[in-house]
Amino acid sequence: MQILHIPCLEDNYSYMIIDDATKEAAVVDPVEPHKILRVAQENGVDLKLVLTTHHHWDHAGGNDKLKQLMPEIKIYGGSVDNVQGCTNKVENGDKLSLGADISILALHTPCHTKGHISYYVTGKEGEDPAVFTGDTLFVAGCGKFFEGTADQMYQSLCVTLGSLPKPTRVYCGHEYTVKNLQFALTVEPDNEKISQKLLWAEHKRRSSLPTVPSTIEEELETNPFMRADLPKVQEKVGCKSPVDAMREIRQRKDNWRG
Repeated sequence: MQILHIPCLEDNYSYMIIDDATKEAAVVDPVEPHKILRVAQENGVDLKLVLTTHHHWDHAGGNDKLKQLMPEIKIYGGSVDNVQGCTNKVENGDKLSLGADISILALHTPCHTKGHISYYVTGKEGEDPAVFTGDTLFVAGCGKFFEGTADQMYQSLCVTLGSLPKPTRVYCGHEYTVKNLQFALTVEPDNEKISQKLLWAEHKRRSSLPTVPSTIEEELETNPFMRADLPKVQEKVGCKSPVDAMREIRQRKDNWRG
């Protein structure tokens, strides 16, 4: 399984998932269709599926155009998210396959939008799995609670995504890592892993390189939102429950001017 980053717009990422044996491919959030088709052509792949994480235009806005250019393509999106151009609605637990070796599991991860879907992707035995988290989980951060509650984000991050295998690679929808880590240090100033990752991320961005993927393991060590269930993090933000800590950390982030 091969995963290609495709930078789009100002700070969005689209991704191409390629099955090595058949050269069949899926694309996540193809907001710039012409760019996607160019990458498909350069890599000699047969584009079969679109995996849309949520309905916001900077993720779903290229679907109609792509369908126009490729009438046969299947466009997947969350059943309650009213995704532009959607041909196949998915629910939590739905499974799709791609090529010879790739399995895709739809995980409902609501809060940023009601019907947000993260896609958990496994390839051949021995390959680390990957999860495409759109705007639910960012590297060291999470999406704004536009259509949901702290309780939903807690379930989405700490329960649904947090229970995936630790080596799972995390591919998110935006390049927000440096700012997220700077904020994370305001919550846990003595977390050495956050400081180290911030230095690494700043170095990457100076060279215009992506800071994705992360891993679920790294997120559990450095992401304040995924650490909301730890008593020591709750204490830092003056809370006594994971959901209250999630709400408090999000409010702080919304008001932070780093």
